[in-house]
Amino acid sequence: MTDHHQDGRAGISAELVRRLLVDQFPKWAELPIAPVKVDGWDNRTYRLGAELTARLPTAAAYAAAVDKEHQWLPILAPALPVPIPEAVAKGEPGQGYPHRWAIRRWIDGSTASLETVADLDEFARAVASFILALQQCDASGGPLAGAHSFYRGGPPAHYHSETVEALASLKERINADLAREVWEAALATSWDRPPVWFHGDIAHGNLLVQDGRLSAVIDFGTSGVGDPACDLVIAYTFFSGSSRSVFRDAVQQDAGTWARARGWALWKALITEDLPVVERVLDDHLTQTQ
Repeated sequence: MTDHHQDGRAGISAELVRRLLVDQFPKWAELPIAPVKVDGWDNRTYRLGAELTARLPTAAAYAAAVDKEHQWLPILAPALPVPIPEAVAKGEPGQGYPHRWAIRRWIDGSTASLETVADLDEFARAVASFILALQQCDASGGPLAGAHSFYRGGPPAHYHSETVEALASLKERINADLAREVWEAALATSWDRPPVWFHGDIAHGNLLVQDGRLSAVIDFGTSGVGDPACDLVIAYTFFSGSSRSVFRDAVQQDAGTWARARGWALWKALITEDLPVVERVLDDHLTQTQ
């Protein structure tokens, strides 16, 4: 078995992209190819000339997103307040690379950070507007939460055993009793309305900024239809103080959805040992349930 079947990242290179283009999309085969500066784990992304990107999943688990995004991005885009990736073409396995892959339109912008965002409160309102617009999109026929979304959009209970294990291993470093209370509160509620669209990874790395404002939302690999609680996690990972309050007011979600959002944020923070986020979630639970 070759290395790149074991480790998708190791086997993906500009040279591979060039060979795939020559085989499948010769009209783009002469374009300059360069890795993007900020890349995710699930995919390797290369800039093709000035206007395109090639996006190659690093493992089979991430490859399901290619067909999903190719089908749904064009349907969602017209209803959303800022640009999202535009599907240009879909590549097939080849040249020893085992997955489907995507060619997208390049979107200019910087990754959202405390340095690139001009006004956090305004940014919080913009992110909330995006989430609400996404929830208003017609969900009929949409991909129901499941393995393709890593169970985001489903009940956080999918990660119960992982969370319990992490709570046990971190019990000396966090308020484990309070964390368990937060987790149990998340499991005690459920989304009992028709499924709505969720992005699945509303994180600062997937939010682009121009002139200090939200300019695009990228990476719909974990998107689907179901419970939108997972899209509120940014309240704990990026917003704080007044921007969190602004986000909470603007995004207009009920207390049960927020309880599950805290559960999603807690699970991820526990398994990555992100203790500052754990603290924010616990503090928010106390504030919201007093």
